Amino acid sequence: MSKRKQYLLATIIILLFEVLIALFVHDSIIRPYVGDVLVVIVLYTFVRCLLPEGCRLLPWYIFLFAMMVEILQCFKIVELLGLQDNRFFSVLIGTVFDIKDIICYGVGCLLLGSFELIIWKKSKN
Repeated sequence: MSKRKQYLLATIIILLFEVLIALFVHDSIIRPYVGDVLVVIVLYTFVRCLLPEGCRLLPWYIFLFAMMVEILQCFKIVELLGLQDNRFFSVLIGTVFDIKDIICYGVGCLLLGSFELIIWKKSKN
């Protein structure tokens, strides 16, 4: 199976987990923290469908993107875009800034960076 297909399959599986968490898990750990760690991983696997090789700094770029979206929540980006009545976009973009979300994105990206390092070392052997 090609790398693109592997990343696409991973994207679909992780996205399904994210949807299941959003719909059925209403706790104080899995939904707010694991969900935020997984969101950067699903972004990573999706981008890897398009760029399966190179770009070793992709976890860093994903973190910067996620952090930017979180910061935009401080400025009520959903309302500025007129999407406050659209449940999908309100959930997707988020409406409340929380520093804990940025920490979770950082944890997810550290995991991705470790994965990148392992893959890079394997390719050198």
